[in-house]
Amino acid sequence: METIRTIFDIFMNTYPGFLEAVVITLELTAISVVLGTVLGLIFALMKISNSKILQGIANLYITIIRGTPLLVQIMFLYFGITQLIVLDNFWAGAIALGVHNGAYIAEIFRGAIQGIDSGQTEASRALGMTNSQAMRRIVFPQALRRSIPPLGNQFIITLKDSSLVWMIGVAELFSVANRSAASSFKQFETFIVVGFYYLVLVMIFTYIVRWYENRLDVDKA
Repeated sequence: METIRTIFDIFMNTYPGFLEAVVITLELTAISVVLGTVLGLIFALMKISNSKILQGIANLYITIIRGTPLLVQIMFLYFGITQLIVLDNFWAGAIALGVHNGAYIAEIFRGAIQGIDSGQTEASRALGMTNSQAMRRIVFPQALRRSIPPLGNQFIITLKDSSLVWMIGVAELFSVANRSAASSFKQFETFIVVGFYYLVLVMIFTYIVRWYENRLDVDKA
């Protein structure tokens, strides 16, 4: 009972700071999702292209990103980027998260595109479309619909992974929780509170993704 009361007190005393951190966390997630989606689409198209060079570049990028820890990538990109251009820690963290997610989203798009029946591409060519037109008008819209469930899962993973950028000083949820726990010496209770915030955000994201999936199913019917 005492622990529950302590958790409630911490929640009431810290929610202004945590709400500010929620905004930063959502901004980080949104920027990295947009960047990751753009990179993912580019590298997916490179991987399924007929160019061996483009395929090699895409495979190298995906292999390196998927084969190394995200925390190592954040540190590497943060200290590497800040030596080349002036970036604050927020943008360095967002770029690192975007680059990381791009590799996974590339595989999602690649699998969805290659999962479309090749007969549809052949039929579009018979109608006089070029390869790019067939991809834009026929293949990609269907691939995007198939990609929604795994993309939604990846976006939720991105939200949770954003907690790692506290290592470079970004004042997101986990960073605020760390500071609060250090000042109050209530580590257990504080991390329960921050876990609650993450759980609520994940539930909201999950609901949005499921709502959009259901809407696509209705439109398809």
